[in-house]
Amino acid sequence: MVLPGSIAAVAFLLITLSAPLICLGIRSFPARTELGSDGSFGFAEAPEYRNGVECPVVNGGSGKGVETTSCDVSLVHVAMTLDSEYLRGSMAAVHSVLRHASCPGNLFFHLIAAEFDPVSPRVLTQLVRSTFPSLSFKVYIFREDTVINLISSSIRTALENPLNYARNYLGDILDPCVDRVMYLDSDIVLVDDIYKLWNTTLTDSRVIGAPEYCHANFTKYFTDGFWSDPVMSRVFGSKSKRPCYFNTGVMVMDLTKWREGNYRRKIENWMELQRKRRIYELGSLPPYLLVFGGNIEPIDHRWNQHGLGGDNVKGSCRSLHPGPVSLLHWSGKGKPWVRLDEKRPCPLDYLWEPYDLFKPSQIRGKHHQQQPLGLSATASTIGYSSYFI
Repeated sequence: MVLPGSIAAVAFLLITLSAPLICLGIRSFPARTELGSDGSFGFAEAPEYRNGVECPVVNGGSGKGVETTSCDVSLVHVAMTLDSEYLRGSMAAVHSVLRHASCPGNLFFHLIAAEFDPVSPRVLTQLVRSTFPSLSFKVYIFREDTVINLISSSIRTALENPLNYARNYLGDILDPCVDRVMYLDSDIVLVDDIYKLWNTTLTDSRVIGAPEYCHANFTKYFTDGFWSDPVMSRVFGSKSKRPCYFNTGVMVMDLTKWREGNYRRKIENWMELQRKRRIYELGSLPPYLLVFGGNIEPIDHRWNQHGLGGDNVKGSCRSLHPGPVSLLHWSGKGKPWVRLDEKRPCPLDYLWEPYDLFKPSQIRGKHHQQQPLGLSATASTIGYSSYFI
């Protein structure tokens, strides 16, 4: 049941989403279709979001058509995974980021695809390029055998996907010049300017920032065997490391500190122990809690209104948490595009729908209507590379 307060919040957000975006420029395009290798994907070309005159100049103002490299100091870096199962969510997430960004031309997306995805990384790359022609991005191939032998069974099969663990390897995957990145899950949409999240200050040598939830029942994330072991449970025993839950689907990461501290290996150590001792049940999250719990830069909860996918078993509908909203996150079993297609959406799924660029075959060729605003200039680039350890 959705409470009256939540209904009011939904109404407010819908009004917000329909308001003109004063700081952005938009141009409308006819719908274009690009198919994956299985012939099932069709996306309209997104409106083009360009910088205003107040935005920092990328590549010294060399002009449109000059390739943007990930080492440009003016860039804001966003990392996401890209796979055929969640592709519709990823495209909506990118669209939402661009729509609300004050300087969309200064965003650089690092998109990580699985080596053996049913739709090849090359096809996924072409699809992103055709849907977002002005987007600066690079696609990386993540070798699943990098992590497959470290993954243990979870309460939900989807949590065992090797690509869920790609965030552990961002320090190795991304170019060494990228010293800071925001990691976002594929089942989110932003309704605020991502620059506000990017400007998070990581204090006291902290490596990552994320919304924390210190009133959660922390014991449920680990097994009785973990808590009964005096050595393992001691990781949360000190007052300086108060255990708090945080969701790894929205993180600001200092990659310089990450690399220097070899945090990838620290996470792998816990995963190796999990294979031997079974100390947790929830996929890729618990190792982060073990390494970083109690030492996170707390970010306002508005940046992760999580759990909108419902619980991990039934996928039941959830309401908004109290407070303002900058990012909506459909973590949990249910995904908005699935429920919308099945004609059984949750009320909050309608907040995801305006960012959906998927166009079924029966409406291909129709125009994607948007209210045009002013235009300015941006640059475009495309990258394609692979990642091996």
